[in-house]
Amino acid sequence: MPITADHIRTTVTGYLDQYPENKRELAVILGLLDDDDLTSRTTLPGHVTVGAILIGADQRVLHIHHNATGKWLLPGGHLEPSDGTLLQAASRELTEETGIPTHVVTPHGESPLHIDIHPIDANPAKDEPAHQHFDFRFLFRTTADIGDLQAEEVSDAAWRHLDELTDPQLRSRIAAALR
Repeated sequence: MPITADHIRTTVTGYLDQYPENKRELAVILGLLDDDDLTSRTTLPGHVTVGAILIGADQRVLHIHHNATGKWLLPGGHLEPSDGTLLQAASRELTEETGIPTHVVTPHGESPLHIDIHPIDANPAKDEPAHQHFDFRFLFRTTADIGDLQAEEVSDAAWRHLDELTDPQLRSRIAAALR
């Protein structure tokens, strides 16, 4: 069963119970849920995406070099109709992009560790205007190494130290989860 607006709403509400300081910035997601299908990548001004914060055995965070953006990012992407939950979508994206099988990855919990709203540049090749991603990021752990990368989307992968993350809130939340 595809991800529903109710699932997204419940996930945001549970997240805000843990992190009430994010209420003002996430109000946009809750406001759009009543009128828009935020699971569709064509929904504008933005839509839901998922990310995977994968922590390796040495406490480093996996990053992928994303072909379309030319940037180092956390693994993740758009929702698919076959995704039943946001956590399942993040796990699927992690496996697709990094080749690390799900059976060697353990989710930290059912709730996202971080929800980030960030701008996405227009992509004329895909006929996509500039828009926003409402990125639900879930924490996972593994002792496995990087597998076969999804070459059409990812050109490289690397384990990076936590202090290399540029988002202070994300860095702080990962550090707290690792304690």
